[in-house]
Amino acid sequence: MTNNFQGLYGYPIEIQALFYMALKCAMHLLKQDKQGNEFLDRILLRLNALSYHLRNYFWLDLKQLNDVYRYKTEEYSHTAVNKFNVMPDSLPDWIFDFMPHRGGYFIGNVSPARMDFRWFCLGNCIAILSCLATPEQSTAIMDLIDSRWDELIGEMPAKICYPALENHEWRIITGCDPKNTRWSYHNGGSWPVLLWLLTAASIKTGRQKIAERALKIAETRLLKDNWPEYYDGKLGRYIGKQARKCQTWSVAGYLVAKLMMEDPLHLHMVAFEEDKLLSPQHRRSKSCPW
Repeated sequence: MTNNFQGLYGYPIEIQALFYMALKCAMHLLKQDKQGNEFLDRILLRLNALSYHLRNYFWLDLKQLNDVYRYKTEEYSHTAVNKFNVMPDSLPDWIFDFMPHRGGYFIGNVSPARMDFRWFCLGNCIAILSCLATPEQSTAIMDLIDSRWDELIGEMPAKICYPALENHEWRIITGCDPKNTRWSYHNGGSWPVLLWLLTAASIKTGRQKIAERALKIAETRLLKDNWPEYYDGKLGRYIGKQARKCQTWSVAGYLVAKLMMEDPLHLHMVAFEEDKLLSPQHRRSKSCPW
């Protein structure tokens, strides 16, 4: 669900998280032989490097936001704090009100001089399920969802990204697809299929109440609206202007979420536990005091 055009400006969190999950799957599927062990070593090397990069440079909480706000620019050598030469003036106004005291998330993108501070649901949920996020970061992501319920869940779970791109910017970044006007489709639309990812992340972090609340909201509308593909508006109040109905993935997202809530053991089919073969965690979430 991440538009290809976003890849021009770095490496979107959703692609990174899915790649991390794919590497974890490959590691578990490899045969235990000479060739398999050789590939295992390569995978572990990549996983450690990828987790270090994402946990440090893609992570944003109140402490990190304040650090970026005070960045000095044009620093050089390995001692540079602002490694990507991000201009503090590029911080969007909305981020200061959006960031709660408790909570954090992996931002959409990081590249030289450019950070995409938007929230992406798929990337952050996969980060939890794949253990890309540390336990502390996983808790902080759920804290953010809980604190910013109207923005990220609203009246139809769940918002694919937040906030929407407006004016001419959405045409540049989303490839000028006419469905991607603000708060629609891939540009801030609400997608029922994301229910199962939200539910799985809620169960893995012990926050089932979040999933229960989201499912109750979905149950008031999905059947009545004939299982549309996506919803529009800041709160997901309107059926998408070009949304097809009777969508298999909308039905499947709800059913998988419901089955996982009835039997949380199903979570093991889509989530990993911490892997002892990986290096120790490199950092803790600054938003969590424990």
